[in-house]
Amino acid sequence: MVTVRYDGPGPVGDPTKMAILPDIHGPEDLRSLSHAELTRLCREIRAVIIETVAQTGGHLGSSLGAVELAVALHRTLESPRDRVLWDTGHQAYAHKLLTGRLERFGTLRQVGGIGGFPRRSESPHDVFDGGHAGTGLSIAQGLANARDLQGLEHRVAVVVGDAALISGLSLEALNDIGHRPSQLLIVLNDNEMSISPTVGALSTYLSRIKLSGTWRTTKGAYDHLVERVPLAGRTLLDLSRRLRRSVVTFAQPGQLFEDLGITYIGVIDGHDLHALESTLRAALVLRTPVLVHVRTQKGRGYPPAEIDRISFHGAALPEMKLAPAHERALAERALDGEGEATPSQEQAAVARRKPPTYTQVLAQELVAIAAEDPRVVAITAGMPTGTGLSRIQEACPDRFIDVGICEPHAVTLATGLALGGMRPFVAVYSTFLQRALDAQVHDACQNDQPVVIGVDRAGLVGEDGTSHQGIFTIPAQRQIPNMVVASPKDEQELRSLLRTAFAQEHPFALHYPRDPGFDLPPAQPRVLPVGRGELLRAGTEILLVGFGPIVGRALAAAERLAAEGWSVGVVNGRFAQPLDRDLIAAEARGKRLVVTLEESVAAGGFGGAVLEALAAAGLDDATVREVPALVIGIPAGRFVDHGAVADLRRALRLDTDGIVEQVREALERLGARPALPLQATRTA
Repeated sequence: MVTVRYDGPGPVGDPTKMAILPDIHGPEDLRSLSHAELTRLCREIRAVIIETVAQTGGHLGSSLGAVELAVALHRTLESPRDRVLWDTGHQAYAHKLLTGRLERFGTLRQVGGIGGFPRRSESPHDVFDGGHAGTGLSIAQGLANARDLQGLEHRVAVVVGDAALISGLSLEALNDIGHRPSQLLIVLNDNEMSISPTVGALSTYLSRIKLSGTWRTTKGAYDHLVERVPLAGRTLLDLSRRLRRSVVTFAQPGQLFEDLGITYIGVIDGHDLHALESTLRAALVLRTPVLVHVRTQKGRGYPPAEIDRISFHGAALPEMKLAPAHERALAERALDGEGEATPSQEQAAVARRKPPTYTQVLAQELVAIAAEDPRVVAITAGMPTGTGLSRIQEACPDRFIDVGICEPHAVTLATGLALGGMRPFVAVYSTFLQRALDAQVHDACQNDQPVVIGVDRAGLVGEDGTSHQGIFTIPAQRQIPNMVVASPKDEQELRSLLRTAFAQEHPFALHYPRDPGFDLPPAQPRVLPVGRGELLRAGTEILLVGFGPIVGRALAAAERLAAEGWSVGVVNGRFAQPLDRDLIAAEARGKRLVVTLEESVAAGGFGGAVLEALAAAGLDDATVREVPALVIGIPAGRFVDHGAVADLRRALRLDTDGIVEQVREALERLGARPALPLQATRTA
């Protein structure tokens, strides 16, 4: 738990404690504020963000870093007429507060509350529903093209982070943007120092020249004049342009963008409101694509987040406790550059003991496997901490690769490593693995290489909402030849399945949730037969077949149903592909109801595989053919919104109570009654 020494102006949304923010109902309210009022507004925004996120969780560091940037953009542009896009969207909390959502901000990421990313359903100021990095540039270019084709005059701006800029989709968009001379403002929010800064007077001077009307006018006139020199004109023009380019390259790091046809301006202090606003206003005059490189400090205004940028980047933050206001003056002076705010020595992380998460258990087992097998290489797509691979980075740094936000490249690179005799492990969140479907099909599976994919955050993820729920991967993967698709019932079986993945010779997708495990005592992991499930409980009337940790809820539901007189069997499927058809068909014979359970979209997933197996077995066996089946999962045809995972499971009826209710309803529709009286229950 971290104690906050930066004092906010009062409870979230309390107008008596805030001088300016309650009166900001939209961007137009910013334009009459003085510099001192804008500075105070930024403090109030930071305080509200800190106070809210301490309760709800969220992307604290990136949003704190983008406060002045959001203010400057909304003062220079006229949203929603002008279109302001936030790539990924996790840095847009200040944008939400500036566009009339203060009163509801306390519901951030809660069921029925405002989302953690821009959502068109919330506000006309939210241009598109984001959540994945690297999509903003393509969307912005499409909006700019649509504007030009319709002869409209509004402006388009997009904020993209330095990590998102290297994603494949962003690079494809940049390549296209430079070939289309239309107004587009790209703000590169650089808070990780992944692009080398250029400091000093020369860089600042050159940026000022390039934004001036004189530079733009004389540059074109000079080129035209030189080109008309008899005989030598073209040669002189080429030499002139080379010289000009060499000066630009010497002065600043933006030559890549210049070569692509995008005017580069930077580096600008992202916390200097005057510099930001004057630069953005000048850049918006240009009728061509321009990139303004802005340097911001992740976590600015909250010392623990400034120091520990990794822990305070993601939505699952260290526990935070808001302290009294006795150090507010120090913090405010620090934000004005008059002092330095540092966390006091008494601040310490005191985490309540929780069972290790599936991610932590897997990372520990992977380190053990890598110690035994020098061929093991771990690959992440910009998420070494979130996926747990930072452990193997520490243990085996020469066998750890971070490719950045480039999921397709991660899978194809792994295929190349496997072709070269290595045993790669790629850890990717389920929602981000969607971007690498072609790499899985065309590269890993068509070449049938032993690429192990750790599908982290499988199932319901929670407060990050529609863009992050890991519910669509299983139906896609089980269509691909050669792909093994598995998920454990608990964290100890996860260790065994990881061993199994490395002991076989095909692409292997291992799905596991964000959740903590069941706190089971350590057990010796073992290699399991691929495609074999296990019977956990025998029963004669109802069969529950689960895939993944939902098996634990299946066992609890079986106990509840048994107390009502039903004889219930439970099978742990373990594998969605190849499916243990023999076990499932054998246990389904003569049952009054077969129920499949998964925390994934029901259409085409594990339940669909079971239905296909039962249909095939029923052609030869009437005792299987006549058994009705119920598929329990996430309903198809909808996205799952944000909220705590427990709340979402309850709403989707995927908790134990919901599972029991759905089974009861199915039995009632069948007119079925238990064979045993209520007082006679049994457990096999």
